[in-house]
Amino acid sequence: MRGLLYGVAGSLWLAVPAAYAVDLVGHNAHYALSLESSKGDVEAANGSMTYEMIDACEGWAVHQHLDMTLISHEGQPVKMVSDYNTYEAKDGLSMRFRMHQVTDGEAADDVVGNARLDSIGGKGEVTYTVPATDTKTLPAGTVFPTMHTLAILSAAQQGKKYLNLPLFDGTSANGGQTSSVTMSGWNKAPARTELAPLAAVPSGRVRIAFFDSAKDDGADGQQPDYEVAMRYWANGVADEMSMDFGDFTVLAKIDKLIITKPGC
Repeated sequence: MRGLLYGVAGSLWLAVPAAYAVDLVGHNAHYALSLESSKGDVEAANGSMTYEMIDACEGWAVHQHLDMTLISHEGQPVKMVSDYNTYEAKDGLSMRFRMHQVTDGEAADDVVGNARLDSIGGKGEVTYTVPATDTKTLPAGTVFPTMHTLAILSAAQQGKKYLNLPLFDGTSANGGQTSSVTMSGWNKAPARTELAPLAAVPSGRVRIAFFDSAKDDGADGQQPDYEVAMRYWANGVADEMSMDFGDFTVLAKIDKLIITKPGC
């Protein structure tokens, strides 16, 4: 779902994927959506989101489907449907991606391509085939979404509070982003939950701000393009997410979770 260390020390720590002492699990999660807050014209929001992460032997396959309706103060509905698919190698060096989004049944907004890194902590390149044939470079230290998650969870378990790292997730034709992460309240003891698969798993609070990498990294007051706050469990499951789009914030709360077996 839209996903870190400081400077040189971070790059060195990321040099060996095995350094992530985190065991991610394949899972299928269903979330109910509702409006959490609004600063503008959005009066209500409803819908659902499904997130499926498959342990596919040498890689992680992810499919996220979002079906959301926003309702204005005048009662005008706007329906947004998106499908986001990735396949990311477990060595963190390559990924394929496809983003398909339709708003109110109009022409689809598609992003398709593949990306690779020279090494963990090294530079990389993304090649787009849709919406147009294009190639963009990725800065040193860039990570893909699953490695991003692994870095957050591993750092949180080590007691770290803040992380920053370039990210490429394939949701935009503009290349990579920068991400700023804060972590708090990490519990070594399991938290209370009604979800049986998470009953014995530690968790903590995480907030991620995403910035356009073509701009500043946020240090000089730049506003993020998007923010998400969540409770992350140590196995990579998020049971609730607060998705801040700027003018409004949508709450995604899990109502069904299935842990899946590896596909090997």
